[in-house]
Amino acid sequence: MIKYKLICNKCKNTFDSWFGSSKEFEKLKKKNFLSCITCNSNNVDKSLMAPLILKKSKKFNKKDEKNKNIKNKLKEYKNFIKNNFDYVGKNFAYEARIMHYDKKKSSKGIYGDASLDQINELKDEGIETEVIPWINDNEN
Repeated sequence: MIKYKLICNKCKNTFDSWFGSSKEFEKLKKKNFLSCITCNSNNVDKSLMAPLILKKSKKFNKKDEKNKNIKNKLKEYKNFIKNNFDYVGKNFAYEARIMHYDKKKSSKGIYGDASLDQINELKDEGIETEVIPWINDNEN
């Protein structure tokens, strides 16, 4: 998609319009399918447009800082989990059921991989689980 600022050569009105491509604009212009939204004239051309240049503002800096803080917090959670829970890999749902239904419960929690369907099944059975986004160590 491409956005052009158009100008009517009859009434000098300017307006914006979206096109599938620059070729699409040319095709519509050639067939006189473009018309002014004010006077309905077909004498419409592209106007000069300045490119949109985004300046890095404090608003973006605040957003970047907030995202960085969130990633750091997730990394802290990841390190806590790795240090205090047992990794069970793809057997998470199976191991969670064993822990839940076994009379002698383990004092140490587990973490691992499970599909969304498996997590929903565990919740339906009354087994508490949490999904935590896993940030890779090499991510900034």
